[in-house]
Amino acid sequence: MTLLRDSGVVLRTYRLGEADRIVVLVTEAHGKVRAVAKGVRRTTSKWGGRLEPLSHVALLLWQGRGDLAVVNQAEVVDHFPSVRHDLERIACGLSMLEVVDQLALEGHPDPGLYRLIVGALRTLADVRTDPVMVAPAFFLKVLAHEGTEPVLYACAACGRPDGEVDLVAFDATEGGTLCRGCRRGRAVSRDALDVVRAVLGGSLGRVLSAPRPPCADEVARLATEAVEAHIDRRLRSVHATAELTW
Repeated sequence: MTLLRDSGVVLRTYRLGEADRIVVLVTEAHGKVRAVAKGVRRTTSKWGGRLEPLSHVALLLWQGRGDLAVVNQAEVVDHFPSVRHDLERIACGLSMLEVVDQLALEGHPDPGLYRLIVGALRTLADVRTDPVMVAPAFFLKVLAHEGTEPVLYACAACGRPDGEVDLVAFDATEGGTLCRGCRRGRAVSRDALDVVRAVLGGSLGRVLSAPRPPCADEVARLATEAVEAHIDRRLRSVHATAELTW
């Protein structure tokens, strides 16, 4: 067996047997890792609470020949308590974890993706930050990291630039904004387009530190549709929250 030392964010967990739990993490040096945490569901376990979704932990793992590693040690780097005590922040955090879970690959480290999720969770945990824009901004930054950010300064269908045509719609399957002649998908306002451009154009800090914009819900829908098109599935955490808050 090989001893691995790494840091990671817990994406999800599920039960194994009567006392154990399988923990799925995105790690800095080993990509997605699935590991067995033995005995963590017993009431006498001293470190089971450290391996919950949204936890940022330092790990020692035993990796054998099988698919599952074994957790040898876990120390909390950050438990993000301000996220866990706020339903809006929890929903935001879980949606980001879901995206990372879909993109991270086992045995293929992606330090950029790891840094994105750690940075996003730290931003979400800052009580001075309005959480509503954090997940949409994260989705957009992930698309840029993946090399699939949407077309925002021209029509994604005909290629004519903004200014020569009015960009009035957004279609994730088409790849971005569309002009009046090519429009399909959903209508997009100029304000929402400006926010998305700011997030991807180097002004993320300004967007997150500013008051919640009137177009926040529109930006969230646009970013969600774009990342869902990329991962080719609906985000259960986003749509479950929407159904609960109708």
